[in-house]
Amino acid sequence: MSITASPKKICWIIFYFTDMKEKIIEILSDLRPEFDFTQTGVDFIEEGMLDSFDVVALVSDLENQFGIKIDGVDVVPENFGTLEAIESILRKNGVA
Repeated sequence: MSITASPKKICWIIFYFTDMKEKIIEILSDLRPEFDFTQTGVDFIEEGMLDSFDVVALVSDLENQFGIKIDGVDVVPENFGTLEAIESILRKNGVA
């Protein structure tokens, strides 16, 4: 079974996920403008770029921006340490 998608649909999907990543970076940069959150493979918490208060503020900002509610059991450092982890927790909570 093969799945085909039109080039227009593929472009929209790429744009949406790029837009989501850019929005996350924007939120992080507004929260802590002194750091570069565009880096891949960097754990923002382990590197001291985000602390526990920042994570609480980040959760609130993400919920407001994406119109979701992140379950309290998901508010753990490993879900907010990298861009990929943040994207994953957003998808888990209904951001597609």
